[in-house]
Amino acid sequence: MLPLSPSLSNPFCFRCQNRAVLVRKECGLIPKAMANSSARREPAFFNGLGRRDLVLFGLSSSLFVVAPSSGLLAEEELKMASVVDDINAYSYLYPVGLPSKNFMFKWVESRKPERYSSAAPLSPDARLRIVSERVDIIDNLIISVSIGPPNFQILKSKEKSSWAAKDVADSVLSDKSALRVTSTQRLAESSVLDAHSSDINGEPYWYYEYLVRKSPTKTAQESNLYRHYVASTAERDGYLYTLNASTLSKQWTKMGPFLEKTVSSFRLLPPTENYVPPYKDPWRFW
Repeated sequence: MLPLSPSLSNPFCFRCQNRAVLVRKECGLIPKAMANSSARREPAFFNGLGRRDLVLFGLSSSLFVVAPSSGLLAEEELKMASVVDDINAYSYLYPVGLPSKNFMFKWVESRKPERYSSAAPLSPDARLRIVSERVDIIDNLIISVSIGPPNFQILKSKEKSSWAAKDVADSVLSDKSALRVTSTQRLAESSVLDAHSSDINGEPYWYYEYLVRKSPTKTAQESNLYRHYVASTAERDGYLYTLNASTLSKQWTKMGPFLEKTVSSFRLLPPTENYVPPYKDPWRFW
């Protein structure tokens, strides 16, 4: 087992108070004036893994232990496993368990990695598609990877170095809906709490946190119950590759730090002979 660098242990270093104010503001739980005043504080963000981390990541086994240096998980060791998708050329880590707490996640691979052309669409126009997904039904967790073209009505330039993180988030979210609605209506379903970018080995990665005001459970009727997401997006071959990780809002304090580690570990890999670019046979379903 290989300990990861401290940079992975706290990828979204929000100040606790600042995060609470943002969430309360989105849910309408505090006055707007008070929220605006508190939200002016600048959060600190991670700078991503270094080149050495990526080399170790690629050569190591598929099981890792992350030992957080501070915060809620300071006294816990998080065991993580790796996913490598050769078809779409990306990798990430996901939480397996907390040995010190005798707690194990109950992941099920609901969608095995598949090529873009045969993947499940997230909207009627089939632009954005899920190429892999795993779920923990007991703990209400979802980790998925989707691929889709940029929305150039939002991203005005084709030069990705000029893209703002908030615009990248809006581009992805504008295609993320199973309803027959416009891109503007799809965006209205979500609220971006934060967006920032990080340069990793010369490539931009965009990170964002957002809320979706709807719940996948039939029993969740409260108006202030929503799903809490963190995501990472990178661009290759004219397509956006996005890893999303989410849980219910009421579980965010407990599960959010684990999901943030997963999002921070997402990397596009050098293509191998098994790589199938999204633009190849886009309407082939076998």
